[in-house]
Amino acid sequence: MTSSINDNSKTPLTTLAVGKAAGKKAAVKSTVKSTGAKSSSAKSGGSKSGGSRNRRKSRELVLKAVYRGMLNASTASAVYKDMAEDPDYNKADEAYFKSLLESVNEHMAELDAKMADFVDRKISELSPIEHAILRISACELMFDLSIPYRVVINEGVELAKIYGGIDGHKYINGVLDKLAASVRAAEMRA
Repeated sequence: MTSSINDNSKTPLTTLAVGKAAGKKAAVKSTVKSTGAKSSSAKSGGSKSGGSRNRRKSRELVLKAVYRGMLNASTASAVYKDMAEDPDYNKADEAYFKSLLESVNEHMAELDAKMADFVDRKISELSPIEHAILRISACELMFDLSIPYRVVINEGVELAKIYGGIDGHKYINGVLDKLAASVRAAEMRA
């Protein structure tokens, strides 16, 4: 199975790096191209709880990949290799992991621009973990309408409880709630 994430390119994932040029088009050129495929909801074992656990593990792996990319420039193949070697990789929904990571990378500038409207500081001043969680959750809110907004917010909050600072989950919840009201207004009213 070949994926654009799994290529052997030595091009750094500079779009994941945080820096002054993060908002410029040249700096946000994606090195990982989207497959154009919708997120896979394939679940191993066929049970609903197994599928959600798999997606949660996928989100955790994407968080680790995005966080790593934010802290140091890495090639797409190096990031994928590291995540494939993670002990949780076999518990994750591989197709969803790849799809979400590609989507976050492809839409990074747009995600940061949209989040900037709802954070109380400059994007560059967010903790890298909170920033990565917000990127992942914002990506799901904005580009995967098959996932209910409440699920996206809950998953972001859970990631923040596990990996974030002491009250980071409260901050994540507030930002995602505002973002959801902006990008999923009709769903929230329903």
